[in-house]
Amino acid sequence: MDASGVSVCSFPEGSVVFDRVPLMEVNGPLAVVQLLETSLLCLVNYASLVSSNAARLRLAAGPKRKMLEMGLRRAQGPDGGLSASRYSYIGGFDMTSNMLAGQLFGIPVSGTMAHSYITSFSSLEEVRHRTLAPALGEGPALDLVSLSQAWLPRVCSLLQVTHSEVNEGELAAFISYALAFPRNFLVLLDSYSVMRSGVLNFCAVALALCQLHYQPIGVRLDSGDLCGQSVELRRIFLACSSRFQVAELQSLLIVGSNNISEKSLLEMNGRENEIDVVGVGTHLVTCPLQPSLGCVYKLVQVNGAPRMKLTEDSGKSTLPGRKAVYRLFSQDGHAFLDLLALREEPVPAEGIAVQCRVLGGWEEETVTAARVERIHQQCFTQGQISQNLPSTADIRTRVQAALSTLHPAQRRLQQPERYKVAVSEKLYCLLRDLKNSLKN
Repeated sequence: MDASGVSVCSFPEGSVVFDRVPLMEVNGPLAVVQLLETSLLCLVNYASLVSSNAARLRLAAGPKRKMLEMGLRRAQGPDGGLSASRYSYIGGFDMTSNMLAGQLFGIPVSGTMAHSYITSFSSLEEVRHRTLAPALGEGPALDLVSLSQAWLPRVCSLLQVTHSEVNEGELAAFISYALAFPRNFLVLLDSYSVMRSGVLNFCAVALALCQLHYQPIGVRLDSGDLCGQSVELRRIFLACSSRFQVAELQSLLIVGSNNISEKSLLEMNGRENEIDVVGVGTHLVTCPLQPSLGCVYKLVQVNGAPRMKLTEDSGKSTLPGRKAVYRLFSQDGHAFLDLLALREEPVPAEGIAVQCRVLGGWEEETVTAARVERIHQQCFTQGQISQNLPSTADIRTRVQAALSTLHPAQRRLQQPERYKVAVSEKLYCLLRDLKNSLKN
């Protein structure tokens, strides 16, 4: 037994799909396609769930703020963590902290450091290799510890913080990190005190790096009032830039993390803040608002005869027959209805009225589309992949393009307007007649 007789047509990966619309059609020998049920549902359900959750978080954050996926520690095992990184990127996130996902899927990788790294240092004597060559390669290597120590009193004076309040171990950790990653200096500020230690140590080391013509990246906040702290940090960076005439401090990034959710992102948008990048972990990969997706796999035709599941619950009954899926667009370019029709029916014509029945109440409706798009594409034919597989980046681009075709009222996260799905009159008649025959 093999899959040489199996063919699959489906939505292109990265498409927006609505309730009751067939995601894919699997055609082939009955025993073989029945055996594929669990595998296909496993592959589709989690991927669609995490991508959809990522897309919602992307919408909540807005288009300008960068999104960092950092959910590996909370994911459902190593396989789930790797999958979640890919699907989060597809859904609209910009970066991942998962280095393997970056290597395998070409996702930009970013991150900071652990609290344990910072708290493992206690004094500057622990900084073993102290010198750093200038970024432009001109001149000798200089002692970064001494440069940072020289800057720290000036920063303390500007911010009116006594030198004794600043944690020396934290400064040692920042210097050691800067020596290892001078072009990627992005540090965690809240191991001790953000405003009385972390930001002062960061500014001292950042100014030392700027002396050597390196561009510091920024800071991460992981506790407390992220919005309020970000505003104060931006003020400090601009004050240091102005006082010390160092323009590089004007473009520092502020990353916010700490149990970020869809709700907290919406609240963040309503407050003044200077957060450039948001790191999301638990609420991304575990999908707490909907922990599973209920895609199902049902028989709709066998030996040319339509089949359906009737059930006691009308919401779980299936639509019989092999179907074509059409997406109808209005004059303004927005999709307004998905139409399911039997495969043998003619393609709906643009500008011509079509009668249909809207799923749910089955009310009659006449619709006219400015543009009609046939959605399902043949992707697997007689056991062979029949089209070029897109890259992860291409799928991500398709997601954003597909979301942009929806009306803003349907894209909003709170009380969205329901998108209509309808069946053709011919499919409705088949459904009605088959229901009646099964009940008799």
